[in-house]
Amino acid sequence: MAFFDSILYSVPLSLSTVFFRLILSTLLSGIIGFERGFRGRAAGLRTHILVGIGSTLVVMTGIYGVETLGYAADPMRMAAQVISGIGFLGAGTILVRGKTMVTGLTTAAGLWATAAIGIAVGIGFYPAAVICAVISLFTFICLTTFERGGTYGKYNIRIYVECTDPTALNALLETLSSQEFGLREFEIMPARTGLPNHIGIVAMVIIHRKSEKKERLSKIMEHPSVFIAIESV
Repeated sequence: MAFFDSILYSVPLSLSTVFFRLILSTLLSGIIGFERGFRGRAAGLRTHILVGIGSTLVVMTGIYGVETLGYAADPMRMAAQVISGIGFLGAGTILVRGKTMVTGLTTAAGLWATAAIGIAVGIGFYPAAVICAVISLFTFICLTTFERGGTYGKYNIRIYVECTDPTALNALLETLSSQEFGLREFEIMPARTGLPNHIGIVAMVIIHRKSEKKERLSKIMEHPSVFIAIESV
């Protein structure tokens, strides 16, 4: 037991303790980053690992400065700057599409949580770091369906529809607003194809089963003014 304590909680920090904390931070940050990368998010495996080990190193540097070098300072002061500074990195993952659609908030929050996990590992608060990593992974994987309304028998999906006839736009919106589609929000934008006289629409609609997705898109394609109808990313 004394052997493991010398690795986990050595004071001052030994090389084995530094190595262990950086490896643990890499593993915990990596499992979160792998999930984000698997879903094609802007911040993936490498970004989360770098955030995690960077936070761990900052905390250990503060501890080293106080315990080994004898600086008269608060060892957690540098950690506080990590929490503040991670906001700039998180902001880079947030995309604002139009006036109503915002994406990347979950990934930004995940980066912030990863930084907190790195800080916990750096100071030796291992149980909290592991539990936080597990809860974060559970949130990303298991709560997605719940957030989309899966427990209530429905899902919210975003679709992109491109209309070739601006005069038929009202008729298309009436179709999307029908009870069959359950339109929740929409945004009119320039056509992504760049073709003249085309108008793009990004809409959030409700489906009751994931298998209905193709059926709904096919239904929209039947509209005479629709050029393309795909799930929006």
